[in-house]
Amino acid sequence: MKKYFVMMMAVMSLCLTACSDKDDEVQLTDLTIQVTGTDNVDGFEVQLTNATTTSAYSAFTDINGIATFKVTPGVYNATVSATRYTEGYRYVFNGTATNITLTAGKVATATIELKEAKSSQVIIKELYNGGCPKDDGKTFQFDKCIILYNNSGEQAVLNNLCIASVTPGNGHAKNNNYGEDGKLTYASQEFIPAQHGLWWFPAEVTIAPYSQLVLNINGAIDNTQTVSQSVNYANADYYCMYDPESGYNNTNYYPTPSDVIPTTHYLKAKKLGLGNAWTFSVSSPAVFIFQTQGVTPAAFAESADNVWYDGGKEGDAVYACLKVPNKWILDGMEVYASTKVADSQKRLTSDIDAGYVTLTNYMGHVLYRNVDKAATEALAENAGKLVYSYALGVDASTDPSGIDAEASMKNGAHIIFQDTNNSTADFHERQKCSLRN
Repeated sequence: MKKYFVMMMAVMSLCLTACSDKDDEVQLTDLTIQVTGTDNVDGFEVQLTNATTTSAYSAFTDINGIATFKVTPGVYNATVSATRYTEGYRYVFNGTATNITLTAGKVATATIELKEAKSSQVIIKELYNGGCPKDDGKTFQFDKCIILYNNSGEQAVLNNLCIASVTPGNGHAKNNNYGEDGKLTYASQEFIPAQHGLWWFPAEVTIAPYSQLVLNINGAIDNTQTVSQSVNYANADYYCMYDPESGYNNTNYYPTPSDVIPTTHYLKAKKLGLGNAWTFSVSSPAVFIFQTQGVTPAAFAESADNVWYDGGKEGDAVYACLKVPNKWILDGMEVYASTKVADSQKRLTSDIDAGYVTLTNYMGHVLYRNVDKAATEALAENAGKLVYSYALGVDASTDPSGIDAEASMKNGAHIIFQDTNNSTADFHERQKCSLRN
């Protein structure tokens, strides 16, 4: 009897397993993703993620640009982010397809159109916008900055260099610029809307190889005199946003700069809409740098032909933005508030930034670009100069490469930072701005 019982249990187990396997097989759905946008579409890796369970899959395209998947029903997002080298140039390809709905028993298709971009010599190395704690426990947010970096061994000479942010100001704010097809309305027109105006450097800017340029956004003074965890911007090498005549004259945001900063380092501005301070989120901005081509920044900003209205609200000055052609853009990064990721939407198109990086604000944290480990280690002059762990107490969330860029640079190393046009892969949240080290 015992043997019979055991045999019956084994049969039942086999049946249940077989039935379960059959049920799973029935639930799998075929998905074909067509990759377009470049002549050679072979060998691109397509990353597929379930929007609910976050389960991830990957497949490579064939010579026709087709990647196939067999997954369970659900809503998926697909991404391609790849770098290719041709004739001495580095090309970065990015593309996304979102909200792909798969239903049991139905074959589904989707298309990813790749956007191609040559990698820029000058990149955003660091963004400090979230503010920090005051000594009394309150918060301080008038000490923002952006640090640019020459990511090459050649001197960078930049004319007509500008900085702007994208509407809406916060990543989790209602975005009225998505069409019924789920795409940004301006994506097909290949421009990015600069909200509330823009800033530009008044003269040609030169950045030495593997060197940085500090641009103060708010509070170009020694803020540490009143807030110990803030930043001291009283430095003759720094640049700052300061142009009261533009209408950006709120002294909380723009106190008179430190007298050690030369007036030739004051940026100029064009203000659109209302308000006396440039809109730059303390939680989740989308920021980009660009160079105007064939026209000065001032002339570009003054032309009514370049004005576009957020959400289609034509003629309402509150919603006026400037149309910046994608081809002018050197670099950009999308930021989401760490507590609002589920409520956030992309503002930068995938050719500018295919991902996003999260920020915990009011803690003095900074968004810091990851080191390109292989490229940095390949520089012969870096032998014995790279530091492979953050200094004690600096942070929590270290660079995935394991290299402490700031400590290495102080040690004489040349750092090459990662630049895939995907902030999710390119940045991490560091405990404090490097200017405080």
